[in-house]
Amino acid sequence: MSIEIGIEKLVRHMAWANQQVIAKLGELPDQSLSSYAVNPEWTVAEIIHHILSSADWYGFRLTGEMHSEFDQPTSTKEMVEFSRKAQIFDDRLLRACAAPEALIPREYEGKTIMRARSTILSQAVHHATEHRAQIVSALELRGYKTINLDDFDVWGYADAKGE
Repeated sequence: MSIEIGIEKLVRHMAWANQQVIAKLGELPDQSLSSYAVNPEWTVAEIIHHILSSADWYGFRLTGEMHSEFDQPTSTKEMVEFSRKAQIFDDRLLRACAAPEALIPREYEGKTIMRARSTILSQAVHHATEHRAQIVSALELRGYKTINLDDFDVWGYADAKGE
């Protein structure tokens, strides 16, 4: 007997974990958004913006629905709006999980690049995971130790959602 783990469950976990981290960011002082680990241009504010704008772009890549432009946050109060945006972008990725596997073309620098739907969705999940880890590393380096990624792993998701 083999067990197939669906990309939909992984995307649902990603969306849930993104929401948990965004909520925790909303509880921190504004100056936490300027935290960084190595590169001062790669702040928590830039990373959370990057996670969301990338999710938006992956959704565009999968569905053709127009992606949006927005700035990185300057206040942790903006996490309410970032949470709303993340839900929209992650819901679009979840809808894409229901579509059949197919190669999806994209024009880039005069070339057509073909990617499988499952490859784009897998990249979206891994991308968000690695950048959530960067956020926590940057925060911890600057003394903010309030986000424990182990609370938002797949086990945490399964416990929270009863799966």
